[in-house]
Amino acid sequence: MTTFKRASRALTSKLAAIYTCNFHPVTSLSHFSYTQNASFCSRPRQNNKGSTIDLNQYPSDNIRNFSIIAHVDHGKSTLADRLLELTGTIRKGHGQPQYLDKLQVERERGITVKAQTATMFHRHKFLGSDTDFLLNLIDTPGHVDFSYEVSRSLAACQGALLVVDAAQGVQAQTVANFYLAFESNLAIIPVINKIDQPTADPDRVKAQLKSMFDLNPSDVLLTSAKTGLGLEQVLPAAIERIPPPPGKSTSPLRMLLLDSYYDEYKGVICHVSIVDGALHKGDKICSAATGQSYEVSDVGIMHPELVATGILLTGQVGYIVSGMRSTKEARVGDTLHHTRTVIQPLPGFKPAKHMVFSGLYPADGSDFEALNHAIERLTCNDASVSVTKESSTALGLGFRCGFLGLLHMDVFHQRLEQEHGAHVISTVPTVPYIFEYSDGSKLQVQNPAALPSNPKNRLIACWEPTVLATIIIPSEYVGSVITLCAERRGEQLEYSFIDSQRAFMKYRMPLREIVVDFYNELKSITSGYASFDYEDSEYQASDLVKLDILLNGQPVDAMATIVHKSKAPRVGRELVEKLKTFIDRQMFEIIIQAAIGSKVIARETLSAMRKNVLAKCYGGDVTRKRKLLEKQKEGKKRMKRVGSVDIPQEAFHELLKVS
Repeated sequence: MTTFKRASRALTSKLAAIYTCNFHPVTSLSHFSYTQNASFCSRPRQNNKGSTIDLNQYPSDNIRNFSIIAHVDHGKSTLADRLLELTGTIRKGHGQPQYLDKLQVERERGITVKAQTATMFHRHKFLGSDTDFLLNLIDTPGHVDFSYEVSRSLAACQGALLVVDAAQGVQAQTVANFYLAFESNLAIIPVINKIDQPTADPDRVKAQLKSMFDLNPSDVLLTSAKTGLGLEQVLPAAIERIPPPPGKSTSPLRMLLLDSYYDEYKGVICHVSIVDGALHKGDKICSAATGQSYEVSDVGIMHPELVATGILLTGQVGYIVSGMRSTKEARVGDTLHHTRTVIQPLPGFKPAKHMVFSGLYPADGSDFEALNHAIERLTCNDASVSVTKESSTALGLGFRCGFLGLLHMDVFHQRLEQEHGAHVISTVPTVPYIFEYSDGSKLQVQNPAALPSNPKNRLIACWEPTVLATIIIPSEYVGSVITLCAERRGEQLEYSFIDSQRAFMKYRMPLREIVVDFYNELKSITSGYASFDYEDSEYQASDLVKLDILLNGQPVDAMATIVHKSKAPRVGRELVEKLKTFIDRQMFEIIIQAAIGSKVIARETLSAMRKNVLAKCYGGDVTRKRKLLEKQKEGKKRMKRVGSVDIPQEAFHELLKVS
């Protein structure tokens, strides 16, 4: 019995020690150092009385704001994981890999869609003494469609880690992201990642960085985010090479609105960067864009989840909850300031340009309200999608949505299905065009069905959007890529060699030519080795026509498209041939036509299902057979006049593959 009591007392004391360790109030993170074997007790925790983090200990000179930029799959998110572990922000092995990729679609596709922020604390010997630093890390997307997220992230930073794969080297989006950071006057730290790979060649990649960006090879950091090799030099380099934020703590409050999303319990949560001044819980703030006032009910940092601090100071990045009812009130790039103060608004960002438009319709017409609710909830967390209601004679009520690119559209569809259970039909994606008529009027067209097939006034000019495309390929595929770009009406602007094995090409191309399947074709002819990136350019004059699809003489508005005149016959033939394979035969003949105005350029005929009315005629007068055939013929004509053709959902999905 005595032994049992002793064991019981020992267990009680251990539990008390664990409880004290986990919930002991801590006033500063400066007493903690983190190693990969750090115990659970070495991390600062939050007690019931409030936050353990005192941001007053971090003046702007002790703050570094930086992002990670790179091509797709060069290791941005894995590097972010390792940095969070090194600083004790998350425990090693805590949660799942790519901690900052929180959407299901991000984990399934292995890409970053939304930029995420995490605040870290790190002690470093700086200017001869140990100093505690506050580091704001912003993990950014790498795909071209989400470059808007990258530009928003860089606006809150003073530096960037430019990550390059040690085996693949400089890729197209590496080039694009470097110039985004360079134009923003950021301090750039080159990092060659994945040096543990068998095919890694850091010296070759250093030479590429020197020739492409004029970066000093001696400044390059060699790391492996997977194994942890070389990571101990990343944070010291960020502290020593990246300048502190330039804001003034004594000036009136100015904060830049970086992003927002909707939370069911707290409402709209805004991510902000404090440029000047300080923000406290309970402050009343005003939007420079809308003039509306709000009271701050919660303020804090992402560490890496929301941690309330009650204050944000100059140079710090965090979140606020201010009672906004809709993310539409939280305009990205807006300047927020204290009420009754006069300030100069920050430059902000250009509004997101929607470059791809597509109609979304419920697969079942009765599900319109459910789809409407799903789109409303999803756009609360993705303000870069534009949505307007529209109606189609073929598909009923639906929505016309604008996206930043084709992957952005695909991700939006996937999130609709996964997060909200919606089943949708999408129309052929199109880009915005401008048409000018003889009476001087101009019409901007996002939906081809809105363009009149036989206008009253003569069309005198039309313009289409173009892009500046960057292509990096192995030198043996140069000829095939030049041919592909010529077929897509591309104009070559630049052609050079990065090294003896890889070529760099720059083209001006119509956006319409790359928006559907150009990337797939490029990957196919280069055996998957090509990298591709583009940026928006100006509109250029072009010879465009509206291509209508007719079923028994009636246009199907959801299948109308705008194409270049030289490609109209080929595209028309492909469309009618595909439709013929997907439309079921009816009891009457179906004529499928592609037409420009009143001129038919392609036609297919789907013959009617026909009963053998002569089956019981065994001889006799031939007029009896003719009478039965004529009667059948008249019946088919009547059915053709009143019958309707059902277009299956598969037909719309297949039309996405037509260039």
